Amino acid sequence: MNTTVTTMPAAGISGLLERARAVLERIPYSLLALLARCAGSSVFWHSGRVKLDDWQGTLRLFEDEYKVPLIAPHIAAYMAAGMELGGSMLLLVGLATRATAIAYLGMIAVIQLFVYPQAWPDHIQWLAFLMLLVARGPGVVSLDALLGRWLGRASRG
Repeated sequence: MNTTVTTMPAAGISGLLERARAVLERIPYSLLALLARCAGSSVFWHSGRVKLDDWQGTLRLFEDEYKVPLIAPHIAAYMAAGMELGGSMLLLVGLATRATAIAYLGMIAVIQLFVYPQAWPDHIQWLAFLMLLVARGPGVVSLDALLGRWLGRASRG
């Protein structure tokens, strides 16, 4: 039985990789930002909903397990639920995106340092998409961009 193995010349592989890289580099940043905003919104919306689904259990967790320093447990519970639900909506629509992402980074730092230090594999993923939004903004498909265009026109007119 004669089997022929076809190989691509090195220049062909290099050219193929270069074309693939060029295609990937044409992905608009706004699409990546929209995906990052949706990811952040999903993570924090789900967490906030879980808190509301069993509010008494949430309060017990903040009293017994989530040892947040300097803040009374019931205040910390309200703050966390409010940030998670409100912030997730802000991220989704792209309003106050950088400020919301920075607030979430602070919240993640508190969780990482004081509540669940072993949860860094999750936290580092959240850090990745939130830092993208802090560094580069929400993209053109956002209320931030729309307001920026509107305010720019208003200041010129």
